[in-house]
Amino acid sequence: MFTHVYFGTNDIEKARAFWDATMGALGYAAAPYPNGLIYPSASGAVVVAKPADGAPATSANGHTLGFAAKSYAEVDAFHDNGVAAGGTSEGAPGFRPNSPGNMYGAYLRDPDGNKICAYAPNVGPKD
Repeated sequence: MFTHVYFGTNDIEKARAFWDATMGALGYAAAPYPNGLIYPSASGAVVVAKPADGAPATSANGHTLGFAAKSYAEVDAFHDNGVAAGGTSEGAPGFRPNSPGNMYGAYLRDPDGNKICAYAPNVGPKD
């Protein structure tokens, strides 16, 4: 549905630690990209780099990007790795009654304040 999403950052190394940890938990690895990082997939890419206009990066109020996880364990790792790598929790892993199908998800903010989440389909109770 999308070609890419671009998150601005003011600190590439802080961003790299966070994004490598969270995207790695979902099975994605960074590739070279000018002034930042890119995490390619068959359905699009996530770019994390300095803003092209040279102005400081800021997060958007109300914007959240959701990533698909294959399992509850991936959601847990996404959240744990993100917090350990400098992100902040915006919602610990758990079932979300307001999501379609009561999916299992977790929310984070990256070091620049961007809000992301990971969701796995509800396949029954968590161990």
